[in-house]
Amino acid sequence: MNSIFAKRRARLLAMKAMRDNYIPGDQLTTCPKCGQESLRREVAGNLAVCPKCGYHFPIGGYYRLSTILDPGSFRELNGKLSAGDPLAFPGYREKLAAAQRKTGLTEAAVTAAGTIGGQKCVVGVLDSRFLMGSMSAAVGEKITLAIEYAAKNKLPLILFAASGGARMQEGILSLMQMAKTSAALARFSEKGLLYISVLTDPTTGGVTASFASLGDIILAEPGALIGFAGPRVIRQTIGQELPEGFQRAEFQETHGFVDAVVPRTEMRDTLEQLLRLHRKGGQA
Repeated sequence: MNSIFAKRRARLLAMKAMRDNYIPGDQLTTCPKCGQESLRREVAGNLAVCPKCGYHFPIGGYYRLSTILDPGSFRELNGKLSAGDPLAFPGYREKLAAAQRKTGLTEAAVTAAGTIGGQKCVVGVLDSRFLMGSMSAAVGEKITLAIEYAAKNKLPLILFAASGGARMQEGILSLMQMAKTSAALARFSEKGLLYISVLTDPTTGGVTASFASLGDIILAEPGALIGFAGPRVIRQTIGQELPEGFQRAEFQETHGFVDAVVPRTEMRDTLEQLLRLHRKGGQA
């Protein structure tokens, strides 16, 4: 009985604390993982990470770059490159226009040159808000051009993946981007340059099967879904139950696919340290 009263008292105290900290005009957001409410300003101040359970909310491409690059160093590459409709797929143009209005992006990829801790690098980001970050011919082209720019200028490359895979409205032209980006990375690697791949939620399909898995160092955000086919498809195919946490970042780290799981709040410092170690190694 005492434990029941203790739990009730704890809930009342938590509600009072929330009311005391509440500022008129503040809005609450509910975490999809733990179900608890937090002030939006608290979540925003924590880089869109739930302060209660550490769930990483999806974030936009430009915002992610602002959390990584030094202020004032951002210089976008090929910002006007946008998707076409090579197969005249029914309704595709309308979907592209809607995604562009919603996100303010021309395509699902944003690439830029900048600095992290004063160290020059090239960074590319897939934005899952734009047709689930799917890889179109234009996305493949933007990623490839970023790789080639980094190779030409002998700069480290960092790519953040967040994708549902290839964009089927472009058929084989979308699937060809897997080979295209992988070939560009092979040429990049031959120059002895550093490529860091960062996997965020979700990283699946053709993106996982191409440039996302080819990093010299592969990092992941906590809880990110990482795989080719989804768990449901695999379960139905093999007719067996899957291990707990299957395809999540922590599972992939345990099984050697991911080098380290890094929280978003520590990502910039981790990347800065890796770039410094690489630079020192190159000088040695």
